[in-house]
Amino acid sequence: MLSENKLNALKEISGGFSRDEAVWASGFLAGIAGLSGAVPQILSPEANTHPVASKKITLAYGTETGNSKKLAVELAGIIKKKGIQVKLADLSQYKPKDLAKEDFFFVIISTQGEGDPPVLAKKFYDHIHENDLNLNTLKFGVLALGDSSYPLFCKTGEDIDSRFEVLGAERIIPLKKCDVDYEQESHSWAEHILDRVYTTAEQSQKSYVVPKVSTGRKKYQGKISTIINLNDMGSDKETYHIEIETEEPLVYKPGDALGVIALNPKQEVEEIISLTGIDPQRSVKTSKITATAEDLLYKHLNISYLLKTTVAQYAQITNHHIPEVRLSLLDLLRIYPVKNAAEFEEVIAVLTGQSPRLYSISSSLEAHGDTEIHITVAKSEFFINDKKQNGLCSAFLAEFNEGENLEFYIQEAKHFRLPRQEKDIIMIGPGTGIAPFRSFLYERDAIGAEGRNWLFFGDRNFVSDFLYQAEIQDFLKTGTLTHLDLAFSRDTAEKIYVQHRLEQKAQEVYHWLEGGASLYICGAKEPMSKDVETTILNIIQDKGNHSPEEAQIYLEELELNGRYVKDVY
Repeated sequence: MLSENKLNALKEISGGFSRDEAVWASGFLAGIAGLSGAVPQILSPEANTHPVASKKITLAYGTETGNSKKLAVELAGIIKKKGIQVKLADLSQYKPKDLAKEDFFFVIISTQGEGDPPVLAKKFYDHIHENDLNLNTLKFGVLALGDSSYPLFCKTGEDIDSRFEVLGAERIIPLKKCDVDYEQESHSWAEHILDRVYTTAEQSQKSYVVPKVSTGRKKYQGKISTIINLNDMGSDKETYHIEIETEEPLVYKPGDALGVIALNPKQEVEEIISLTGIDPQRSVKTSKITATAEDLLYKHLNISYLLKTTVAQYAQITNHHIPEVRLSLLDLLRIYPVKNAAEFEEVIAVLTGQSPRLYSISSSLEAHGDTEIHITVAKSEFFINDKKQNGLCSAFLAEFNEGENLEFYIQEAKHFRLPRQEKDIIMIGPGTGIAPFRSFLYERDAIGAEGRNWLFFGDRNFVSDFLYQAEIQDFLKTGTLTHLDLAFSRDTAEKIYVQHRLEQKAQEVYHWLEGGASLYICGAKEPMSKDVETTILNIIQDKGNHSPEEAQIYLEELELNGRYVKDVY
């Protein structure tokens, strides 16, 4: 037996334990008991490989009238309050190949007409029935909604339940068939999920391996699996959600970026070769690489928007008088042509290398698995000498088709990191600034982080430019997102931006900062980030009763402590 002092100490330490922590501690003490008095090294890698198994489930819904979705959102909120992390999935968008990555998968689905699945879930239904999937590691349960006045009552749910079993999945909850009055039975089903997931997770604890941090510039080969324009009809913008699949596991953290080196447009390269008369297969040496002229122009060199210094070097080589401008190589050749192919070789030698473009990663390893990565890309447009131009890399990515291959790397962002799970965060990300915060929300949802999450998002129009609207609203409904403040500048007579929403919530923003919240800004450097920072300084000054100098020091201290972080461009 423990002495009274040791017993009191144990009670004091364990008094604030969560259920998971208590289970881990009991296992830890049992381990000590089984080691003949030898105390294990708590901080050694071996001692950290067996925490209690993570309890994360996917709750998917297929709906025609909205009942299944409404119920899924309600049950997800109940389950999350019990300490289980829930990812909501709409079967109209869910990729059946991801079933093999799931541990626990629960389905709420209705039956229509003559036993048919909801129209929006038919693609999923057909796929699992027409393909021989391997679901040996999947644990599942199905809640079927229907109307008993119809002869084929809950047939869609029955079909999915039996098909999952045929494909090797383990049914851990019996099929539940609910009539039109389903509230009580559905809540009972949710309680059954809680019991079975806790029991199953504790019976089959999986070893936990701390994710490795990416070092160096490892190249990944990926395939575009999804590319969707997030802007609706009527928008004058194009913002693409791009999902990339890989064969090998990815290593990244929320806040990291994906790096891409764009290929130059083929048609432009062919026209340059035609204008200069150079042999496309001729080997040409530059300061960093030797390759064929065609490969250099297509894959390695910047030809789209030359630096003024490069234009000056071009002028010196060709003996043309060229004003101080920035032009594409093709425009230069059209206006100030080279004499021959040999002279153009000299031009190639002074061209700068193609710079990589970085895009904030908008997915989470915890939520989306380690062979899938997402980015959010706005197709860039600008004018040079009144001529409309597209951003090289954004146009390059926007023109991809599903199934095409892409090479990329991960750029680590050590400064742009989530705080500890229990800490609150405030995220300010208008436009594509939403990208890393989508990653943050999915990550915090998947790991069950206790800290609160507050998002400020803005764009031009609510109807056409609310990026990731359905996902954000689901995060709000399930409690992952504590507060959401929106600013759509062109929906009101007076333009409203995210800084105006910050002003309106000044007292609460300051209260969160005083309580230890971390503040993140992502998006355009000018004018957005500067306007937002000015607003934050005003809030600190006004609500904290600080002088301008004190407010500046306050913000600088937040930054030094990693609680004020910017990713602006």
